Amino acid sequence: MSLVRKHLLKINPYEAGCPIEEIKRKLGLKEVIKIASNENPLGPSPKAIEAVRKSLSSVNRYPDSNGFYLKKKLAKFFNLKPLNIALGNGSDELIEIIIKAFVEDDEHVITADSTFLEYKIISSVKNRAVVTVPLRYFKYDLGAIKGKINERTKLVFIANPNNPTGTYVTKYEMEEFFKGLPEGFLVVLDEAYDAFVDVDDFPNSLSYIKRRNVLVLKTFSKAYGLAGLRIGYALGNPELISYLERARQPFNVNSLAQAAAAAALDDKKFFNKTRRLILDGKKYLYESLGQLGIAYIPSVANFILIDVNRDCVSVFKEMLNDGVIVRDMRQYGLKNFIRVTIGTKKENERFIKVLRKVLGVRS
Repeated sequence: MSLVRKHLLKINPYEAGCPIEEIKRKLGLKEVIKIASNENPLGPSPKAIEAVRKSLSSVNRYPDSNGFYLKKKLAKFFNLKPLNIALGNGSDELIEIIIKAFVEDDEHVITADSTFLEYKIISSVKNRAVVTVPLRYFKYDLGAIKGKINERTKLVFIANPNNPTGTYVTKYEMEEFFKGLPEGFLVVLDEAYDAFVDVDDFPNSLSYIKRRNVLVLKTFSKAYGLAGLRIGYALGNPELISYLERARQPFNVNSLAQAAAAAALDDKKFFNKTRRLILDGKKYLYESLGQLGIAYIPSVANFILIDVNRDCVSVFKEMLNDGVIVRDMRQYGLKNFIRVTIGTKKENERFIKVLRKVLGVRS
């Protein structure tokens, strides 16, 4: 007899990006760049670093389980109340808490087939059925998702912008989705990459949380450069948030993460610098890929999905040998694509140089 629950044996775990130090050690390389996990290439805000330093002497104490000061800052930032906010150990934990809090054993979750993998993985670990809907032109097909909703549906995940495609659902598409939508289930809008959006028709997700069963997920991992501290948050009406508070573990967000996030939120100069770097880098990569005749999916996030027109794993491995870590899209079902995080000017230039070499493209 197996000790583990049977359904767990069918689950493929999430494959994280390769750490820089591990690749240096394995391949004997002195210089490696990682543009695979959509991290901030500038690192964290100097104010966040200082806040962590000041908080180090108190790590013998449990953190504030309710995150009072961070919630207060977030509430002011979004013109909400602290009761509209739940904190999590990254968005991943919040996804798990949401599924645990709302989805019964015989209910199911709906999402896209090529989207953030944790929606399906966490649902499957908890033995909840997942219905996936194909993307349409690399975008969420909200009409098709709406058509899959029935009496067993309890939760719909919509990543906007979507990871790994970088595409987004427009305000009009979102409004059409909500028109005539039945009650009795929850819609989760995952906006991990909204800080990089540079279009005018992106929906205002906060307008939904006051009138619908909607939770909005955001994170400090990307634009704020705090991926290593694991801190995200959910926005919603007080009733929905109260259920998340019941389902989460106490002390789920550590004191260093809370201090860093509060300080990072205040550092508008660093945030704007990050955003400018990403937008300028995206323009450079678009132009370079275009000159090389390499196809890509236009993105509103801090990464680009690139069609390498061959097995993505082999491209990933060959680039790795040259000290460039990208993300192969095999696990997402996109076998001819890699995803590259927009980095610094130097990193972007090196990526293009190595990609050209690996693909044998002449400039």
